[in-house]
Amino acid sequence: MRDFISLFFKGMAMGAANVIPGVSGGTIALITGIFERLINAIKSFDIKAIKLLFSGKVKDFIQHTDLLFLIALFAGIAVSIISVAKLFDYLFIHYPVYIWSFFFGLILASVVFVGKTISKWTPAVIISFIIGTMAAIGITLLSPATENDGFIYLMICGVVAVCSMILPGLSGSFVLILMGNYQLVMIDAINDFRIDLLLPVVLGAIIGLLGFSYILSWVFKRYRNQTISTLTGFILGSLGIIWPWKKEILEKFGEKEKVIGYAYHLPAINLELLIAIVLIILGFLSIWAMEIKAKQNKDN
Repeated sequence: MRDFISLFFKGMAMGAANVIPGVSGGTIALITGIFERLINAIKSFDIKAIKLLFSGKVKDFIQHTDLLFLIALFAGIAVSIISVAKLFDYLFIHYPVYIWSFFFGLILASVVFVGKTISKWTPAVIISFIIGTMAAIGITLLSPATENDGFIYLMICGVVAVCSMILPGLSGSFVLILMGNYQLVMIDAINDFRIDLLLPVVLGAIIGLLGFSYILSWVFKRYRNQTISTLTGFILGSLGIIWPWKKEILEKFGEKEKVIGYAYHLPAINLELLIAIVLIILGFLSIWAMEIKAKQNKDN
């Protein structure tokens, strides 16, 4: 039960991260030590799993797919997305600098602690790190598309977003901004329980999750250091998106306004800056505390 609760809260952390543009749920999975297990559990839904299920070997099916782990994790993700969507909608309107500052500290610490898991820095690993960083920076400079509520396009959004959500350093929510559907999917559809919008996104997410997990697992096993290095670069490159001092660039589409980008600026020296610095430090220390706890669990 203690493990289930622990996984549930890790799922909540992933769900919260996935709602925020610029923060990756995959990063949370990586720094909490469940990333590789998550990928392996997802890809275990194969022909063998189907045979076990239809032959009535439920216990073997549960063990083969690590189902209890997935239930605990995705329950936390679901609860967090539904509840946090409303909370973050309020916080981003009233306290944007503070919430961005806390997550800036989280991601900054992630670069350090994820990078530490690389066992050997070879030229190939360094090149992978540079490529990952440049790719993430390049993604942040793309211009967002316009909103589209077509069924097929929403399925594509689901595929792309879920792959981004499990890939550390690449934010699924930010990809939805680039595709023009962040407000529609992550705010309007969730808060209003729009099944017509959520159904195609979920279908696309399931397809993308199963397919992408095989690729990521294969690459992770054969090129572990290069993969972690690339992901660390992704995380570093995503810091620009999370810079706390920015102003939303809004564009009107019909009766709605949506974010199409950000105008970044330096902070003014005032009380807000002091509070933001404290929150950045708290965000960094949160990951540091998680790292210590994970190391203690591993040693035990």
